[in-house]
Amino acid sequence: MTTTPTDDPADPSPGPRPGDPGTSGVPAELADAMTRAIKRIRRQTGWRLEPYGITPGQARALRTLAHVPGCESPDRAMRLSDLADKLHIAPRSATTVVDALEEAGLVERRPDPADRRAVRILLTEDGRAAVERILQVRDEVAQDYFGEVSPEDEEVLLRVLRAAEARFLEAGPPVRTAPPGAAR
Repeated sequence: MTTTPTDDPADPSPGPRPGDPGTSGVPAELADAMTRAIKRIRRQTGWRLEPYGITPGQARALRTLAHVPGCESPDRAMRLSDLADKLHIAPRSATTVVDALEEAGLVERRPDPADRRAVRILLTEDGRAAVERILQVRDEVAQDYFGEVSPEDEEVLLRVLRAAEARFLEAGPPVRTAPPGAAR
């Protein structure tokens, strides 16, 4: 079993090394390194979005809404249920996120013209400005984190991650099985 070291920015250790007790090879070490990177990037992004009153979850929702062509138009804006699906969260959780965004004036709810039971989420002008700030913060955090990595190494890392993701998606959803000895 591999362990994920703490995400303490003051801890200079790079994490487990091959051969250390508790490590199980390069793929697991790679997963641990990616987990640490994601945690640090997410934490930095959260800290930098805090002055704008935006959480990382709200930022994801705003970016997702902004990718919908015509997201300012009620007949083309994303439905709340579709937003939940895209974010891989429960509809109730999406409602909570949208409630906060609406309260901040970043989105607006409108009845779906094609289905009055459904709600569409429109990005407001302030929401568009927030998306621009979010993109700027993401770029700054990425530059800070990957700034010392050569463009060639960035390309290799991106290519490898895209290939791994494609293979994972191609294989379909993993089958969940109980670990040996677990109660069924």
